[in-house]
Amino acid sequence: MNQGHTVQLAAPAQFEAFVSERGVSFTPLPGEFLALLDTPEGKAAVAGGQGFSAGFKLLGHVRPLMRRLLDAEWIAAKAFAPDLLIYHPKSIAGPHIGERLKIPTILASPLPGFTPTSAFPSPMLPMSSLGPFNKVSHQLAIKGAGVLFGKLLREWRKHSLDLQRGKPPGPVATVYGYSRQLVPVPSDWNESVLVSGYWFLDEHANWQMPEDLKAFLSSGEKPIYVGFGSMPGIDPQVLASSLIEGLALSGKRGLLATGGGALSLTEVPTHVHVIEAAPHEQLFKHVEAALHHGGAGTTGASLRAGVPTIICPFFGDQPFWGRRIASIGAGPPPIDRKTLTAEVLAAAFRAVGDPKMRDKAEEMGRLIREEDGVSAAIDFIDLHARLAYQNKASAPKPNG
Repeated sequence: MNQGHTVQLAAPAQFEAFVSERGVSFTPLPGEFLALLDTPEGKAAVAGGQGFSAGFKLLGHVRPLMRRLLDAEWIAAKAFAPDLLIYHPKSIAGPHIGERLKIPTILASPLPGFTPTSAFPSPMLPMSSLGPFNKVSHQLAIKGAGVLFGKLLREWRKHSLDLQRGKPPGPVATVYGYSRQLVPVPSDWNESVLVSGYWFLDEHANWQMPEDLKAFLSSGEKPIYVGFGSMPGIDPQVLASSLIEGLALSGKRGLLATGGGALSLTEVPTHVHVIEAAPHEQLFKHVEAALHHGGAGTTGASLRAGVPTIICPFFGDQPFWGRRIASIGAGPPPIDRKTLTAEVLAAAFRAVGDPKMRDKAEEMGRLIREEDGVSAAIDFIDLHARLAYQNKASAPKPNG
């Protein structure tokens, strides 16, 4: 909006208040997909899966919802009539809508995996390298939705978009919202791809720390933050108990954020303080290290704070970020939830005191704080939108 553009955001209905309060026009999309994670079926899928596998286990629940989501996205785009469509990889409708409206599209993602590269395999796969198969592995994410929902997409294109059977044009550009300090830019990407840096939303400069939290922080050494954001509560009391014991075994204090329900405590010992949530950009200034699920945004926040980061992934791209952090020395190896014990946690909590790890985390924080991912992304989007329209204007006109 500060660049003079008129913007509308279409996202699950659960984000309506968050977006509207910030003065951005919002169109709600069906929220059942997010709600699915908190159902017994969703929790079971997350508990038993990594990477793509959790999603595969939920396909039977997702397919009936998909047509409604496609239609909702088309209705929103048609009503707004944009000149440019920026879409998240989860919006499988985006490229088709761009084709129907005859406008350029740009893919915007907080994680890589949608531009093939030989540098690393798809972040959705549970390994750090596939050697010569790295590049082809990215087709899992690029073509996965078309394979899983191919029949539905063909019917939707025909009956809702009035488009012939076929594949929509690719995006004119792709922008990734993470730091090249964590994942270097592959040499086989061209100028239509940008790793901009993280897209931080810093708006808590006036946040007032609760008095009880302030008292806890001032009563001893810096605690280790533990929080799993919006991850579902699979066995929240058992997980919390293991964390409390692991902190005790390591001689560390802990600051536990209950968040979306992954943690639940009935008794709180003196070496632990419990909060529901707090802005990471403010809170992480006061902790020794951070243990979290490895969501792209939370990973960026703990790295920017310059504190060692421990990842305990649940699903999706989270193991990828855990491996990357360990590979650069800014945190210990990620913790597998299936083999998580108090002793395993205690070892990770002790590891973050290593001077080399702390120095690397501090260096990462300094480098990431020097980036301006939002401005870089906006400039890149403006440039490629202009180029797309210039190319369209200069293209030969069809005869007749």
